[in-house]
Amino acid sequence: MALGSLLPELLPGGAERTPLIERLARWARDRPDAPAFTFVDYALDPSGAARTLSWAEAERRARATAAGLRRAAGPGERAALLLPQSLEYVTAMLGALYAHVIAVPLFSPDLPGHADRLLGAYTDAEPAIAVTTRSALPHVERFLADHDVPRPGHILLADETGPGSWQDEPTGFDDLAYLQYTSGSTRRPAGVEITHGNMTANAAQLWARWAPRGPDPELVSWLPLFHDMGLVATLALPLVRGAHAVYTDPLSFLKNPLRWLELVAGRPGRNVYTAGPNFAYEYVASTASPEGVAKLDLSGLTTCLNGAEPVRPSTLARFADVFAAAGLRPGAQAPGYGLAEATVFVTAAAEDRPPRVVAVDRDALTRDELRPGGTGELVSCGRPSGQLVAIVDPETRVERPDGRLGEIWVHGPNTARGYWRNEERSRSTFGAELADPGGLPPGPWLRTEDIGVVHDGELYVTGRIKDLIIVDGRNHFPQDIEMTAQEAHPAVRPGHVAAFALPGPDTERLVVVAERNRRVPLGRLDPREVAAAVRGDVSAGHEMSVHDFVLVEPGGVSRTSSGKVARDATRRRYLAGALPTTRARLAARPDA
Repeated sequence: MALGSLLPELLPGGAERTPLIERLARWARDRPDAPAFTFVDYALDPSGAARTLSWAEAERRARATAAGLRRAAGPGERAALLLPQSLEYVTAMLGALYAHVIAVPLFSPDLPGHADRLLGAYTDAEPAIAVTTRSALPHVERFLADHDVPRPGHILLADETGPGSWQDEPTGFDDLAYLQYTSGSTRRPAGVEITHGNMTANAAQLWARWAPRGPDPELVSWLPLFHDMGLVATLALPLVRGAHAVYTDPLSFLKNPLRWLELVAGRPGRNVYTAGPNFAYEYVASTASPEGVAKLDLSGLTTCLNGAEPVRPSTLARFADVFAAAGLRPGAQAPGYGLAEATVFVTAAAEDRPPRVVAVDRDALTRDELRPGGTGELVSCGRPSGQLVAIVDPETRVERPDGRLGEIWVHGPNTARGYWRNEERSRSTFGAELADPGGLPPGPWLRTEDIGVVHDGELYVTGRIKDLIIVDGRNHFPQDIEMTAQEAHPAVRPGHVAAFALPGPDTERLVVVAERNRRVPLGRLDPREVAAAVRGDVSAGHEMSVHDFVLVEPGGVSRTSSGKVARDATRRRYLAGALPTTRARLAARPDA
């Protein structure tokens, strides 16, 4: 039986048929002086320099930006947001939504590590206008000069828009609002077409699932605004009920992860909501000192959503243990599941209880069955709100019973209408039909390419179809092998392991690429010992042999913009001989 229901208020004719952007004027009228968006700049001041826009100021700047955009671009043309994380990014996005110019949320070209993604997304979108800031303008001009990309007709400086008037135009739910480019974990980035209706519905769905308790909820984030989770959490959610968003930039978090929780603790007496991928919770828990934790008060943290990548039971336990001393409630952690093709949010376990982790039989999982009991562990990602989730056999298109693994399909007003300029892939992904729908809608369903299972009324996500490693006819999930590898030896860096398959003469061959843990000095490292430990534990735990194990230097395992391990990209680098191996580093030492 499918999970969830379609809430009447999210369907045509319901109360939520007001496009989200039209609520900006409402909050500017009803709460003009209340804080809307606060950006904390650690580059300007290491202790954090906060700048705040009230709802009235946010609306005024958004309208001025809309007027500037429409002077240079017509409705339906694209505007590439090539600016750093800032207040101007939010007002530029809001201005594009007002102006009926299709926003393309990207980033300043000087952001390290994302050059290929920017080049692919910008070229695919063919923007008529680029939006940036005065400080980032030289980087944008250099990017345009150095690459064979479409030249925008105009460059708008979001921090110098000046006064401008904007006359409201009708906004339809089916009007295209923005292109959300995927992070490209398994293929080149593709522009997901998010409509005003998708954005409005998904923000309301997420708000309903979180069900904020008490007055004055606030949202705290460091997530990049060009990523789906960051955009919805920071910009869309506040518009639902006029809440306050406090955010900083990702690099500030990476340099000092405790800043994230310091922002949460800095909102005393509030109901604070935040979100992040699993690696962020692992990162902040592993780097926090007892002295740093002692300075925090996390009693106001109502919910912290963990999504965007597989949620690890060990991370949930570690985060809970480390920050219990700071007042973190046992029920604050909320594992969830989502994807850009569904705007972002699909399910969350936000019932104010500790995350549910079930022990499962690993051998049964290889046969597409969840059988309780065993050495494996799966984390519940909860239930959907305002949409339907079904587990479907991808070959027969028939819904699978509870306890049986299959492809996760999604149906609801938040599912996007397609991919930008890719009709064939759009039909395959967004136009799926159930062969035997029973009481479910026959279609259209979104095929997620993710594998999951329903157990006791909740969704458990087990992996990606394209990432499955099939050895001797048995399915193995790469994240399970990666967890075994990282626990096999202290020289393996946690969360930085990629397992993938190569074709062999009779069956697929397993390759494991793992980053070296900086905490183990090179002088005391024996790569053969590490390889033997990984091979032995994988053989014992998964009954399969490792064809090749490669220990690489920190940064050697490719990752997506959202922090996921990019297995396909790592596989390509492995085949090309382009991985920065630790063996080569050791051989190059003067004393080698």
